Amino acid sequence: MTDTERQMDRRLERTILELLERRGPTATICPSDAARAVYSGDGDGWRALMEPARRAAGRLVAAGEVEITQAGRPVEPARARGPIRIRRAR
Repeated sequence: MTDTERQMDRRLERTILELLERRGPTATICPSDAARAVYSGDGDGWRALMEPARRAAGRLVAAGEVEITQAGRPVEPARARGPIRIRRAR
């Protein structure tokens, strides 16, 4: 992993936590919210950051900071397939 990739990973983690902090205590976000927030270009280049954003959320789950949910229920990051939401750990 390059320094640039590590920096982007950390930035995505910080952005996920910042986005959740700005919302209500029970609010959720989509990984695309974080990807769009850190993407600095025009167009839909943020889509390339979707998997890194999901991985960042997975690391935050491991740290006990957030939960990943599907259909409103927590799921293990490795088992999540399809759309997910991220919320503060409960």
